[in-house]
Amino acid sequence: MKRIAILGSTGSIGQNALKVARHLGSDIQVVAIAARENIDLLEEQARDFAPRLIAVYNADKALELQRRLPGQTILSGMEGLLAVASHPEADMVISAMAGTVGLQPTIEAIRAGKDVGLANKEALVSGGALIMQLVAEKGVKLLPIDSEHSAIFQCLKNEPARSVRRIILTSSGGPFRTWTDQQLENVTIEQALNHPTWKMGPKVTIDSSTLMNKGLEVIEAYWLFGVDLDQIDVVVHPQSIIHSLVEFSDYSMLAQMGEPSMIVPIQYAMTYPDRQPGLLKPFDFVKNSKLEFSVPNKHTFRCLALAYEALRQGGSLPCYMNAANEVLVERFLKGEISWKEIGIQLEVLMNRHAVVAIDSLDIILAVDALAREEAARCEVTSC
Repeated sequence: MKRIAILGSTGSIGQNALKVARHLGSDIQVVAIAARENIDLLEEQARDFAPRLIAVYNADKALELQRRLPGQTILSGMEGLLAVASHPEADMVISAMAGTVGLQPTIEAIRAGKDVGLANKEALVSGGALIMQLVAEKGVKLLPIDSEHSAIFQCLKNEPARSVRRIILTSSGGPFRTWTDQQLENVTIEQALNHPTWKMGPKVTIDSSTLMNKGLEVIEAYWLFGVDLDQIDVVVHPQSIIHSLVEFSDYSMLAQMGEPSMIVPIQYAMTYPDRQPGLLKPFDFVKNSKLEFSVPNKHTFRCLALAYEALRQGGSLPCYMNAANEVLVERFLKGEISWKEIGIQLEVLMNRHAVVAIDSLDIILAVDALAREEAARCEVTSC
């Protein structure tokens, strides 16, 4: 039996992880769960899985949940998240809290010697060098849960690093794949949240519409798989059947394929190195008989180009970019800026950032805070 703790149990990844845990039955025990503030769902999960520990990041919500579950151990704030991440009974931690709030708990889990199923992009984007150094020091497994990185991880199994020529991340292209520049001038919040393939939280959905999500995945792939930036490509594949590919030195390619669902990568991480019977139906080749590919337009979707540039410059720029983008997405969702201004303002902010070396968690958090402050007051003509 594998015992797991879940950071972000009420989000889409967390809910699917619990669905997989229920499917696997006695092979998985959920010992701790954490969420930001959705205590209604958290209460249901607590009653279903009887975890030893629950954490709620929002202190007021934690008090309310404690009133509902008087016999349950419930902690709040970052202290609670860190306690879930380092729970002594957990063998593995699913890191699925979106945003920088998930960075410290991920580091704590690694320091506590836990294997980590990673769905939190900010951990590697903001602190990739630090995270990978800790993983090596502690000898833990960092198992990707993003469908693209899980696909690459599976394709690379038992393959020597020297044989890898290229990693190819697939992208659905988002809801605006075929839109003109003129159409993109008038993107509404509702249109940007209407992803054609995946059902995700609002922040990730907007990032998918700007292709920033794919840019963040490029940075993650760089750290996870130890390849050069020039060996990482992105291809638009609207059907999302091929989840990603690896091209080898002999020009052969391996692809991991299947229905677009997060169930498979989550279950693969939870049962690794074994495979267990899954929840999905057998693949229908007739239904999925058409596969299309194209090159992403980095001019129209400038966020993808900015992510490549951030990784190329290195240091604090990826961390700064990630935090600034998060604030700009929030501002778009509040109607304060347009969809196109997300990329425009982000480029201005990045060009003004003085890059520093990242060698500690304190520096990561300081750069993150600076980026948020500057992005919150940025206007195209004045930031």
